[in-house]
Amino acid sequence: MNARISLHSFSCLFILLLVPSHNFSINCVVYPMRLRKKERQQLLKETIEENPFVTDEELAEKFSVSIQTIRLDRLELSIPELRERIKDVAKKNFSEQVRSLPIDEVIGEIIDIDLDERAISILEITKNHVFKRNSIARGHHLFAQANSLAVAVIDDELALTAKANIRFIHPVKEGDRVIAKAKVVNRMDEKGRTLVEVNSYVNQKLVFTGEFYMYRSNKPLKESQNENSH
Repeated sequence: MNARISLHSFSCLFILLLVPSHNFSINCVVYPMRLRKKERQQLLKETIEENPFVTDEELAEKFSVSIQTIRLDRLELSIPELRERIKDVAKKNFSEQVRSLPIDEVIGEIIDIDLDERAISILEITKNHVFKRNSIARGHHLFAQANSLAVAVIDDELALTAKANIRFIHPVKEGDRVIAKAKVVNRMDEKGRTLVEVNSYVNQKLVFTGEFYMYRSNKPLKESQNENSH
């Protein structure tokens, strides 16, 4: 289909260049099949309800329209932009669950958390996060996102990073959306620390990985319950 469209567009341009003075009625614009506005907006609403973290760019590609059209659709439907949707989810669902630090001290927005098990956060990379020379994100921002998520996932009022092994795998640039996934690997080692593994992704590509050994003031609740049962 792409080849057919390209050939048609080239043919129209060729004809117009050859005979610009003739008043031909030529349909030189090729449109992909598009949904009507109401149908598109209904599907747009359903798509965002199903995945609140889909970007305008992804929606534009999905519905074969411009990003500006998607933004106008969102305005008409009173659907906020991605950044506000992420903040809204974080405030509604997780502000009272995180014990180890205030929710606004987490770098990025938490979108899912199960204390002492797993957590996910999203960080939108803006010009404030990157080097001016090459628009590559400064490493300490990726570390801060991962480290604060490792702290947040601990089910304790006091959680401190005792040791971290980190590795930067792929450059992250302005405009990227970094999804960090934390997993509690070992709730208590021989030194009484909790091991949290954090992997960060951009478009499903691994860009950062880290092992965070967390000091905590108390043993995990599930560990204590297991000890008391014996």
